[in-house]
Amino acid sequence: MASEITLYHSPNTRSTGVRILLEELGAPHRLNVLNMKAGEHRVAAYLAINPMGKVPALTHGEALVTEQAAIYLYLADLFPGTGLAPALDDPLRGPYLRWMVYYGSSFEPAVIDRALQREAGPRAMSAYGDFDTVMATLLGALAKGPYLLGERFTAADVLWGTALGWTTSFKLVPEEPVIRAYIDRVNGRPAAIKVAAEDAALAARHEAAQAPA
Repeated sequence: MASEITLYHSPNTRSTGVRILLEELGAPHRLNVLNMKAGEHRVAAYLAINPMGKVPALTHGEALVTEQAAIYLYLADLFPGTGLAPALDDPLRGPYLRWMVYYGSSFEPAVIDRALQREAGPRAMSAYGDFDTVMATLLGALAKGPYLLGERFTAADVLWGTALGWTTSFKLVPEEPVIRAYIDRVNGRPAAIKVAAEDAALAARHEAAQAPA
């Protein structure tokens, strides 16, 4: 790529999935690591990049992309030769976009409301309807497997593999056999294993930096 890709990242956050995607894509990039335990995501320099003070954020030349799903979509389309994003004229493009958006629009709000023991709200005002329907829809797709689009592995699986990994580990989502098998399938890929090891080392360094002298 003529322009450098920079990922603003902190270990054990949603940006871990973007790191995995970059590995899957074989995308040359620079990692700008923020120690969130030290509040580096709240300093003025980073808030100028993402006023939300969240990671991931991505720059590519003059382009700035924030929000997790937007970054996945941007990167997968940037490297069409990898096949991790169905082309615009591919019938799988619609389901691919659906699952990319479903995570942030339906799944995560439903999971957070359930974890906080909040009602979903009137159906006409709820972005997702109800938790049980959200989960049943997801489980139905995973049961057809092995990936969300059937036999084809895409960037959507990187998103969902990491998301289901952390939501089940915190007991926010029931660890149904089909979910466990999917997590193991996606996170057992070489890219995910490599990033997990590197993120563990980063997290250890951040913890050590915060330890009393």
